[in-house]
Amino acid sequence: MQDRGSENGTPGMLPPRMQDTAPPRTEDTPSGRHRRARRTHWGLRIGVVLLVIAAGLGVGAVRYYDWCQGASGPRQPVSFEVAEGASGSEIVHRLHRQDVVRCGLVSTWLLRRSGLEGDFRSGTFELTTNMTPDDAFAALTTPPEPVPTVRLTIPEGYRLTQIAERVQEDLGIPSAQFLKALRREDWALPPYLPEDAVSAEGFLFPKTYEFVEGDVTAEDVIARLLEQFQIEAESLPWENAEDLGITPYEVVIIASMIEEEAKLQEERAVISGVIHNRLDIGMTLGIDATLLYDDPTPDGQLSFSDLEFDSPYNTRINGGLPPTPISSPGLASLQAALEPADTEFFFYVLCGEDGHHAFGKTDAEHEANRVRCGE
Repeated sequence: MQDRGSENGTPGMLPPRMQDTAPPRTEDTPSGRHRRARRTHWGLRIGVVLLVIAAGLGVGAVRYYDWCQGASGPRQPVSFEVAEGASGSEIVHRLHRQDVVRCGLVSTWLLRRSGLEGDFRSGTFELTTNMTPDDAFAALTTPPEPVPTVRLTIPEGYRLTQIAERVQEDLGIPSAQFLKALRREDWALPPYLPEDAVSAEGFLFPKTYEFVEGDVTAEDVIARLLEQFQIEAESLPWENAEDLGITPYEVVIIASMIEEEAKLQEERAVISGVIHNRLDIGMTLGIDATLLYDDPTPDGQLSFSDLEFDSPYNTRINGGLPPTPISSPGLASLQAALEPADTEFFFYVLCGEDGHHAFGKTDAEHEANRVRCGE
């Protein structure tokens, strides 16, 4: 029997087999542990580099944040307007575009942190370039210090002398000084108060006003009250004056008489209708309030001799209108003068403590009303 070696042609030797153990390592062959260590070493290097970069960015961000909160450089005036309803971010970005603050984004964040986003006041503000965000926000959100003011109330139906007394009481301007200012200046308010008018009577509008305490003159008061008349008059139908055959100045004269005669709001237009009816037929007005304006014995009462007093304000003996208004009419009386009631009445008499009048179409009706009302 042949052995295995002779069968393979190599007498006495076994066939080759897989090596049972790994080949010996050489110094040039790195182990797995060394490769892991090298990767860890590079990871540390990259981490350190990223950390340095992050620290640098952080320092830069802090410095930029601090820079955005500051301000430097020349300051130039900036007229800055805040519209009603403008958002906080919109306002901040406009501040940035106009060089009021350094940064837009950071300033927006500062605004939100401050809690002032909803406190901006609308209007025009005088700012400068190179302001800090805090200063700019304060200028746009802080209301101005209240200015001490004093009130002046002019009741409806006051004449110039009464207004002068009230000005002295409320504002400390001597009444004589106030009346002198009225005479000295050429006060006019076309087309209502013509330039050739002899007086501003009737045009110092009755209302409550506020003036800066201790910083107002007689001229300031007169100008303000005349301005208010113009403001109020804009709402009235002045085109009716031409249809009624009267001028705007004569409208105020009629309104001043209505103011003195009417005690109830619902009677103003009716009394106006009576006045216009009488004017249309050339009948004397017979309104005693006009004579009281020029009362020869100014005690608030009219004697029989007063009724015969020869004065242009005596509408018992003179036809047409008195030469000037006799008081300052309110808006309701001005309206009634321009929109008289369409009525057939020519007479009225005060009847009752509530201030209402009894109206009549004829002399007979009027005499009956006088008896009934106890005149």
